[in-house]
Amino acid sequence: MTVGAAVAGPDGRLRCPWALSTEDYVAYHDEEWGRPVHGDDALYERLSLEAFQSGLSWITILRRRPGFRAAFADFRIEKVATFTEEDRERLLADPGIIRNRSKIDATMANAKVLAEWAPGELDELIWSHAPKPGTYPAPKTLSDVQAVTPESTALSKALKKRGLRFIGPTTAYALMQACGLVNDHLETCVARSAP
Repeated sequence: MTVGAAVAGPDGRLRCPWALSTEDYVAYHDEEWGRPVHGDDALYERLSLEAFQSGLSWITILRRRPGFRAAFADFRIEKVATFTEEDRERLLADPGIIRNRSKIDATMANAKVLAEWAPGELDELIWSHAPKPGTYPAPKTLSDVQAVTPESTALSKALKKRGLRFIGPTTAYALMQACGLVNDHLETCVARSAP
């Protein structure tokens, strides 16, 4: 067996190896990761969660996602943009989320910036950085999956230039993977060609 190649799950179907470590990952891998995400609020949520994930395992964020959604008003930009110092203190004390001051501050500050944008502007900016189909071959193993690309570096720069925080090239690429701008399911993974 090739290290990092797709692995058969309990149902016999081949999946990316990371997807089989927990049941939560199987569902996320099969139903969400790599599927196109559109809409400013939906992308703001993914952007925020990817920032919170920085330095942590994604499973930590995935399992706390309901807590994050409750704490951050379902990541509705217009609502989070009105958060006050009292909300910040509430978030810093909330055991249902990652209580990292700089990440909480960035999430609140980003909402304030995005609330000034036109509807659809975040969606348009993010998706304008999707590589042309066929730019990158389907990865055969996990070692073929990149952590940063020219497109993710450009997306990071574009978001920072517009005032967004906590979005480096690696976080931008994780966002691109999660939201379907790129398809990094392994070549033989059952989810690679999923609708």
